[in-house]
Amino acid sequence: MSRSRLDRARFAAAVSGALVAGGIGTALVSALAGQAIPGVPKALQIAIRVVVLFFAIVVHEVSHGYIAGTRGDPTARQLGRLTLNPVPHIDLFGSIIIPGFLILSGSPFVIGWAKPVPIDIRRFRDPLRDFAITAMAGPASNIGQMIIYVLLFRAGDFFGWPNWIMFLALTGAGINLFLAVFNLIPIPPLDGSRLVAAALPTRLAVQFLSVERFGFILIFLLLFLGAFDGLFRLVWRFLISILT
Repeated sequence: MSRSRLDRARFAAAVSGALVAGGIGTALVSALAGQAIPGVPKALQIAIRVVVLFFAIVVHEVSHGYIAGTRGDPTARQLGRLTLNPVPHIDLFGSIIIPGFLILSGSPFVIGWAKPVPIDIRRFRDPLRDFAITAMAGPASNIGQMIIYVLLFRAGDFFGWPNWIMFLALTGAGINLFLAVFNLIPIPPLDGSRLVAAALPTRLAVQFLSVERFGFILIFLLLFLGAFDGLFRLVWRFLISILT
């Protein structure tokens, strides 16, 4: 018989910590922040969130590079970016300064990013189609990681493993699910925009992708305004449904 280490209240608290680590919308953050995780020291919680978040992003980027190679573009391999060694992927601003500031300031959410793996669309056999396939590899890698963490959670629940392992599993499942869904939003430069571009005529696709330099400004504005909160609530409910 399953021997859960978390009762319902503690489970909700742990889930909230995992979701907050994924950088969700402001309204949902305020609803879920501030929960304590029994038996998991705060320093360990922070360490787990940072490591899981960064590993999820690195695997995401490496997946882009690997699939690009199968579509005819070996740029990432030639530049040594097909590695899980975090050093080549570190972005000073996105991997250290921003997440470090948020953690040290006590922010209820943490966001960050790695250096994008270089992709040369001109080397693809079918540029728009292969660009879309390469883009989808990132979210697919996060879904794969989420499944592994869900299995870890279920195993920990069954065998009664310590709460820090349960928290690791919750955090990993939450971060990877939210990264996958967030990256599928069809706003350049997010991966979902590549799928939209592949469905458009070439001229319109080029025009659509040209707004990429303004994309992050729009994304952060929409996050600040809570435009994605409804989507994130649905994702949160789905996460709970597969863990309980």
